[in-house]
Amino acid sequence: MDEEVNRIDEVARAAATLDTVSDKPAPSPSARSPRRTPGPKERKLDPERSCRLLLEAALDEFAAKGFAGARVQDIADRAGLNKQLIAYYFGGKEGLWNELSRRWTESEESLNEPGVPLDEVVARYLAQALDDPRGPRLNAWAGLTGAGQEGDREDLSDMERRKEAGEIATELDPGVVLLLLMSAVATPVVVPHAVRSVLGMDPESPEFRELYTEQLRRIVRRLG
Repeated sequence: MDEEVNRIDEVARAAATLDTVSDKPAPSPSARSPRRTPGPKERKLDPERSCRLLLEAALDEFAAKGFAGARVQDIADRAGLNKQLIAYYFGGKEGLWNELSRRWTESEESLNEPGVPLDEVVARYLAQALDDPRGPRLNAWAGLTGAGQEGDREDLSDMERRKEAGEIATELDPGVVLLLLMSAVATPVVVPHAVRSVLGMDPESPEFRELYTEQLRRIVRRLG
């Protein structure tokens, strides 16, 4: 037992030292996964910073390649850290995926606040998707490849409450409405070619953003 405890302590100490970025030049990464070069002030032991960099890098890689296509080495190179820290802090690639999912769930609380009209809630989700398309793209990869773990069933209590309040017509199913709204929010960043084909607009342009947001608001208000 003492030998096992000592071995665990040695592994923990070794992994912690990896959090200090070496001054020696790192091998040149591939063009697809540019390595982030930390500044002098960042060359120190900082687990919080390392976790943040790894999560950001993982979100970039997952959004671009999906869970299966993302490589641990590419994530580490993008973060500018040793890949062993992924196992040390998150238990591996799946741990990164699960932590990103958990943080997304927490962030939703600020988007769907009690008392905010449904069209405003949808506009907030759309703004977030257009500002940072990595989330919807990651979600699309998960659906196409079956990556990640199945979460709990979606809580429809808010949609049911909105139906009782008249925001959703009585003949409409709250779950189906939610799926349609989720699809509408994701469309510009998941299938941007469809936007160009149907509307003849650049999905990243301010003109499209203004038009689509306003039209989506009007459609949502019509649901009631």
